[in-house]
Amino acid sequence: MKTRELGSLRVPAIGFGAMVLSPGVYGDIDDTRAEAALKAALDAGGTHVDTSDAYGANGHNERLVGRAIKGRRDEVVLATKFGLAIPEGEPSRAHPVGYAFNELRVNAEPRLIRGYAERSLRNLDTDVIDLYYAHYPDPGVPIEDTVGAMAELVRDGLIRHVGLSNVTAAQLRAAHAAHPVSAVQNEWSMWRPLDPDLLATARELGVGIVAWSPLGNGFLTGTVQSLGEGDFRHNAPRFSAENLSANNDRYAPIRTLAATLGISPAQLALAWLLHQDEHVATIPGSRTPAHITENLDAADLTLHPDTLARVDEALSGIEVTGGTLL
Repeated sequence: MKTRELGSLRVPAIGFGAMVLSPGVYGDIDDTRAEAALKAALDAGGTHVDTSDAYGANGHNERLVGRAIKGRRDEVVLATKFGLAIPEGEPSRAHPVGYAFNELRVNAEPRLIRGYAERSLRNLDTDVIDLYYAHYPDPGVPIEDTVGAMAELVRDGLIRHVGLSNVTAAQLRAAHAAHPVSAVQNEWSMWRPLDPDLLATARELGVGIVAWSPLGNGFLTGTVQSLGEGDFRHNAPRFSAENLSANNDRYAPIRTLAATLGISPAQLALAWLLHQDEHVATIPGSRTPAHITENLDAADLTLHPDTLARVDEALSGIEVTGGTLL
């Protein structure tokens, strides 16, 4: 697997986003199937594993990841996040989002951050987290204060690298002044552009980008025609029956180009993203070992400049209907 540098942290160019392995994301799934999917990712080289204390009930996703990597911890770049799974009785503040539920509740107060990390360490059954993210900026807490508390975790050996997720360029700059940030994780795909100011600031500061939802919540695989019961994407305007049909029509040229190249639409989407910057890594998720291997194989694809130009031309003519999470 080719690698990318996120600050001073080296990771596989394509890792694995574990959120999809908890029930309530793309419908039900059992732990046996979920662990098999994660082990397939590890076997294929997708050893940058990304989770969160908020994925699944009561730390389900972290505990699942912890079991799956047991005995293989040295192979894995282990990333998790905090700030949404707030302890009972603690206050929270609203962070607006584009889904039907309108907001997430966040608490990234410095006094709670060590407790968040210790809980994740227990869930993951490990003694150190390689890359630890503030999941969302807390509207009531200066981000440099949150990062200052994370710096103490680095000092004490609980985490190795500081990350931020879902932030603006200004927030990244303020945080990086308090302690070096290795990576920013934001939504980025053919389906959702990255803010140019954020990308420019990350480049200036030497911060890597981790693209979450690089396949547009599965849309860019070209296989999503409808949603099953219990699929969280029912909350996403882009996946309403009417919008999904229209958006599939609009992205037909991308699927046609992938077929011409002899690769899958997902592989084209991932390879295109890796060509956008030398310090971007991606973390697609899947429950199917064959799809996981297909995704990871995209790291070895080199797209000709003419192909990249054709993709950009196609994307410039697409106006997606409906919002995304942020």
